[in-house]
Amino acid sequence: MKTRKIKNLVVSEIGMGCMGFSHGYGKIPDEDYSIEAIRKGYEAGCTFFDTAEVYGPNLEPQFKGHNEKIVGKAIKDFRQNVILATKLHIPTDEVKADGVYKTLRNHLEKSLERLQTDYVDLYYLHRINPAVEVEEVAAGMGQLIKDGLIKGWGLSQVPVKIIEKAQKITPLTAVQNIYSMLERGVEEEVIPYCLKNDIGLVAFSPISSGFLSGKVTAKTEFEKVDDVRKFVPQLTKENIEANQPILEVIARFADLKNATNAQIALAWMLHKYPNVVPIPGSKNQGRILENLGASNVELTDAEFNELETALNACTVYGHRGFDESEGRSFLQVKHK
Repeated sequence: MKTRKIKNLVVSEIGMGCMGFSHGYGKIPDEDYSIEAIRKGYEAGCTFFDTAEVYGPNLEPQFKGHNEKIVGKAIKDFRQNVILATKLHIPTDEVKADGVYKTLRNHLEKSLERLQTDYVDLYYLHRINPAVEVEEVAAGMGQLIKDGLIKGWGLSQVPVKIIEKAQKITPLTAVQNIYSMLERGVEEEVIPYCLKNDIGLVAFSPISSGFLSGKVTAKTEFEKVDDVRKFVPQLTKENIEANQPILEVIARFADLKNATNAQIALAWMLHKYPNVVPIPGSKNQGRILENLGASNVELTDAEFNELETALNACTVYGHRGFDESEGRSFLQVKHK
């Protein structure tokens, strides 16, 4: 698979979001199946794996690290050949007791143990904590880099005003925000800023929680337990029906390129920006390999321009947005 640079890290141009093996898409697979899926992804050319300390069934505290343990077991035999990313939440009470740097280090050390490694390539603050200055987090991350425990750091679901504050203290390696044909808010300011400052944009949910694959319909019944798709704005029955013109556009290009809808959605963003690396997530081995196969789908400039024009002519129904913080996310709002 072709590679891309995000700051100082060389990654496969499509990565793997591993959350679904532990949370978010209903019943989780057996651990052996998940480990096999990650290894098959590596064999298919993926060298960029994304996890987080919080990913576990229903995000319940007793399952913290569930996903990191799976990823650690899966990649232990080829750890040196891949770029490993994980994330932390930074609790206010821990910061008050231990300070920012010690809190960061405590969380990182636990992640390292679960991941069976002595360093993480990319360490994200999963969401901004409004009670903790992002500049202090940036300084703490800078110290972790000096300690040799991480190679780079990032922020997730943040606007430029937050990125700028952090960038002045310790330059960012990547920003991980939601980005897809249905969620293009980052195109206005975030991606241009990242391009200018040599920051990677790691795109999560690049297939819009499966909608852009064409396999989610208004009749789809999401699983009752631990399935975040029940709360995704574009996946209400009304918005699924309203967004069908976008699927029709994608399907036309999928036929043209002998590709799947999902592959066209990924090829589109790869063609558009050189610093964007999508990390589609799935718990299904076949879907994972299909997504990674998008690396073999290349749009010509003329095809891309035609696709872009057609997309721009479509109205998008349902919007999540990328500016989220602790206590202020689409999931928490829906539960209130």
